[in-house]
Amino acid sequence: MRTELSESALEYGQVVRQALQSAGGDALAQAANADPVRRAEIATVLGGLGTWELDPRSGPDELEAAAAACRGAGWWAAPYPIAERLSRPAGLSVDALVVVSETRPAAAAACLELRLGTVGLDGRRSLATAKPSAGPVGLATLVTDLDLIPVDHAGGGDAPLYLVLGCWTLLGMLDRAMALTRKYVLWREQFGRALASFQGVQFQLTDAEVERAGAEELAKYALWSVQTRRVDVLADALALRLATLEAADVVFRVTHQLHGAIGFCDETTLSWLSRHSQPLRRLPFGLSATRDLLTQRLGRHGRAELFNGVGPS
Repeated sequence: MRTELSESALEYGQVVRQALQSAGGDALAQAANADPVRRAEIATVLGGLGTWELDPRSGPDELEAAAAACRGAGWWAAPYPIAERLSRPAGLSVDALVVVSETRPAAAAACLELRLGTVGLDGRRSLATAKPSAGPVGLATLVTDLDLIPVDHAGGGDAPLYLVLGCWTLLGMLDRAMALTRKYVLWREQFGRALASFQGVQFQLTDAEVERAGAEELAKYALWSVQTRRVDVLADALALRLATLEAADVVFRVTHQLHGAIGFCDETTLSWLSRHSQPLRRLPFGLSATRDLLTQRLGRHGRAELFNGVGPS
């Protein structure tokens, strides 16, 4: 197992990040919040880079490129279903595939002209139709409930890919939150000293970085698990999601605390980043539900590999 993405994948991720910066960068999330239809502009940018031609199921090179693209998009909190489009299966006539919960199927794909497919953790696949939103314009209008038409039970291998790529997108958001906060504490002064010089601030940033770096290592392992089609790939994907959600809780808590009240203002990039991380953190299931699903899948045996210690004991 390689512990790093290939050079070509890393380079592709940088290209995606730079292209989105040229297309508006942080303004992309703000524009989508005002007019969700404008999210389609992101698809045009990525289409010009060949992102939608990637086939993550074809081999490690394109899988790693897909992960790097998701991470690069996450850096800008690009409000577009990138992991969903990259997860689409060849045997289903859809543009994007999402994993959904049994209780309330939903996806962050409102106001987009996409043919949606869904899959459950049990492999049940459906065609989906987005329900119209009756709420005010804003983040809530990016997410839509879905009406499902069952198709088959052939999606056993589809859910792990989507879950893992979604975690790579969230990882890009955690990268950015940490980078923004490092810059802020070096610039912001209190009692005549930079915030970064206070030991308490250093400890908080260290705790957050440990969580972020741990999620990154688990993301690489889960990517390898998807690529090699391990028997326990779904458990690996759920364990990664659990670890990434836990890391997101710590990272955003610490970064908001260190920014202070300004971290919740629209004038601050961290606010938009945190806001647009919510669909990834809540769909298809949040932290508690993910922990419960992983516990049910593993029983009391736990894991013997890299994920040992993640999940039930």
